[in-house]
Amino acid sequence: MGKKKTDEEDFFDPFPEPVVLPIEDVLDLHTFSPREVEPLLHDYLEACREQGIFQVKIIHGKGTGQLKDRVRRILAKHPHVLAVADADPQAGGWGATTVVLKQQENGYD
Repeated sequence: MGKKKTDEEDFFDPFPEPVVLPIEDVLDLHTFSPREVEPLLHDYLEACREQGIFQVKIIHGKGTGQLKDRVRRILAKHPHVLAVADADPQAGGWGATTVVLKQQENGYD
């Protein structure tokens, strides 16, 4: 009798290494699970500051408002966030949040 294959052995991963995406001034949370949101936001905001991006838009959608509330609670505690507001109506309105980040001065906060 031969060895039985597992499903993982049959799976071909076209991206065996992590895929590095460019950091932009917009983050759409629609493709992420709720448990990923907090660490994602922290990593994203840090990466933006490192790239010299100090105003970003986070798209959370309108829905029931739960994700927006969670995003706002996370941002309210983040040490590098200066201001938070609903996006302009043409940029998503209350389905997106505009965030202004503190700029680094001489490599320090």
